[in-house]
Amino acid sequence: MNTKIKTTIRFVLSILLLCHLTNAYCQQADPLFKVRQQQAANITSRATSTTAVPSGDFKKTTITRDFLSEGVAVADLNKDGRMDIVAGYYWFEAPNWTRHEMAPSRTYDPRKEYSNSFLNLGMDVNQDGWDDVVIVDFPGKPGFWFENPKNQPGRSAGAVDSPGQWMKHILADSVGITNESPGFVDVDGDGRPDILCGDKAKKQIVWLKSPSKPGETQWKRFALSKENVAGTEPFAHGIGFGDINMDGIKDVVIRNGWFQGTTDNKSGNWAFHPASLGEPCSHMQVLDVNGDGKNDVVTASAHALGVWWYEQIIDEQVQINFKTHLMSNTTAQTHSSIMADLNADGRADYITGKRFLAHHGRDPGDSDPAILMWFEFSPGKEPFFKEHVIDNDSGAGLNITVKDMNGDRKPDIIVANKNGIFLFENKIKK
Repeated sequence: MNTKIKTTIRFVLSILLLCHLTNAYCQQADPLFKVRQQQAANITSRATSTTAVPSGDFKKTTITRDFLSEGVAVADLNKDGRMDIVAGYYWFEAPNWTRHEMAPSRTYDPRKEYSNSFLNLGMDVNQDGWDDVVIVDFPGKPGFWFENPKNQPGRSAGAVDSPGQWMKHILADSVGITNESPGFVDVDGDGRPDILCGDKAKKQIVWLKSPSKPGETQWKRFALSKENVAGTEPFAHGIGFGDINMDGIKDVVIRNGWFQGTTDNKSGNWAFHPASLGEPCSHMQVLDVNGDGKNDVVTASAHALGVWWYEQIIDEQVQINFKTHLMSNTTAQTHSSIMADLNADGRADYITGKRFLAHHGRDPGDSDPAILMWFEFSPGKEPFFKEHVIDNDSGAGLNITVKDMNGDRKPDIIVANKNGIFLFENKIKK
C-alpha cells in the first residue's frame, strides 16, 4: 500500500472518530442543555450581573494563602476562650493564627490536586468538654473525626491511646459519604449537628447521628429513603433539609425533587416527590422567599453560573412543584452556601461564593475573581432579595462557617479553598 493511500485512510478514520466523539459529547450535554432551556422559559424576572466591588462591610484577614483544605470550621480547641480556625488537618490558634498540625499533611497544588479535606465541622463529639474536629473527605470516602488531646503534647493522629495524639475515629462503620453538598444539620432535634448525605454503597439518603451521650464515640447511620434513589451518586450535587409541604416536619430536598419527612427518621421509607429544581448545585436552603406562606428553595450552581430561588407552586397535576427565578449571575462555581442573619434584621441571609479553581481551571470561569457574596431577603417586596459583594479575592470552598469570632455579637464569616483561608469580620451597621 503506497504512502498516499495510507494517508487517505488515516484522514478518513480521523474524520469518523471526530464525528463519533462529537455525537457522544452532544448526547451527554443534551440533558443539561434541556434543563437550562426549561429554566430560561420559566424565568419571569432576570437578575442583572453586578459589578463585583466589595461593599466594605467586612474586615478581611488572610490567615494563609496555602491550599490546605476546601472545608473550614471554628472551635475553641485549646480552651482559652477564643475561637480557633480549623482547615483540614491544621488549626490556627487565635488571636495570632499560629498554625498547628493535628495529623501529618501538606500544602496542595491548587491547579493539580484536591486536598484530603472537603468539609469540616467543629463540635464536642464525645462531650468531654473539649471541641473536636469532624472532616468529610473526598466524595464517596468515609468521614472521620479527630479527638482533641486536651492540650497534651504531641500532634500526630493514628497511634493507639498515645497521650497527646489527635486520635482519628471513622464515622458510622465507614459509610461512604456521597453528594458533594452534605449538610451539617440537626436531623433528630437533639440540639447536636448530624450529617445529612447519601450512602455510596446503598444509594440511600441517610443521616449520620452524632454521639448523644457523654463518652460515646460512635456515629450511627440511619436511612431516610429507600435504596437506589437520586441524589446519592458520589458526585451528585445538592441536598437540603426543610419543611417543603408545611406539615411541621422537615423534608429532604434534592435537585430532582423532595423526600417527604415523617416522624420516624429511621424508617428508610420517606416518599419521593419528583420536582424540577435545576442543575447541579451546592447546599439547598429552604425558606419562604416571597412571603406567601409557602417555603421555597434557594440554590447556587456548583460548576456553572447562577444563583436561583425556586418558588413553590401547585402544578397542573395538583402537585408541589417550583418556578425558577434567577437571582444572580455575578460569579460561577458557587459550590457552598449557608444561612445567617448578617444584618440583624431578624431574617436569615444567604451566603455563597466561588469555589476558586474548582476543577483546577478546567471549568468555565473557575479562575475568575474569587467572589464571596451574600443576599438579604425582603418578603413581600419584589424582587424579594438584594445582592451584596463581600470580597473579590477569596471565594468559598465546599462549606462556609459563620461564627462570632471577636465577641461583638455579630456573625463573622470564615472560608477555605484553593485560594487560601480567610476571616471576614462583620462590620454591617444596623
